[in-house]
Amino acid sequence: MQKELYRHFHSDEHYFVDKAWDWVERAAQQHAVKLTDFLDPRQAFILTSLVNRHPDVHCRLDGGYEAAERKRALIAPDYRSLDDDDMEMAVLSVSSGDGKFLTLEHGDYMGAILGLGMKRDKVGDIHVIEGGCHCLVTRDAADYLHLNLSQVHRVHVLTELLPPDKLVTSSAKLEELTLSVASMRLDGIVSDVFRLSRAKVLMPIQAGRCRVNWKLEEDPSKPLKEGDMVSMQGFGRFKVLEVEGVTKKGRMRVKIGKFA
Repeated sequence: MQKELYRHFHSDEHYFVDKAWDWVERAAQQHAVKLTDFLDPRQAFILTSLVNRHPDVHCRLDGGYEAAERKRALIAPDYRSLDDDDMEMAVLSVSSGDGKFLTLEHGDYMGAILGLGMKRDKVGDIHVIEGGCHCLVTRDAADYLHLNLSQVHRVHVLTELLPPDKLVTSSAKLEELTLSVASMRLDGIVSDVFRLSRAKVLMPIQAGRCRVNWKLEEDPSKPLKEGDMVSMQGFGRFKVLEVEGVTKKGRMRVKIGKFA
């Protein structure tokens, strides 16, 4: 069964496939209920695919608000209702009265949290808002972060724990770029977005540092399409917003949204 499952996923994902299939089998055979940490959209897709292969199991995905990117999953036997279960999340509110938040960004908050030894999967979506940020975290990590997060990028901060219904969300800030490209190849667009030579983007792509729609992508020639989300470890991420058409010289005009 494992080999059959592996055929559908990249070798880099087999470790998570094993874990997820174990959760599904435990729910089916031992009537166990499993609440996961936060999953990225690719992990949520893999888990949902595996749950759908088993007629006696279902799951609920919840990231604390309707449009959440990262979500916790609750996996259980299909006879058990999941609608009213506590997904065990809290909002970590980070704020400061010294007015220095103008320069702090998503990556600063994430870096400060991970710098405390916190695992990435304990953290859901982070919303940078006026005067600070609201960050969804698992309840078992909330008290530790509340007690220990005192500084973000040399700015002294105060923290407070709030229930999920007090979450204040923010829409992602996108810097829009219009590119003229010879093709929709991954390496070409990545090099233009991050202003790197084609040669300099080949190595990180082939080394497994690039993801397209949260899936590892090692093929530099992979064609991108509208709606694709691309991330490159160490450089950032962007979304292909629109393919606007072909110029008189036969090049393609592409609108990109680069995440701040």
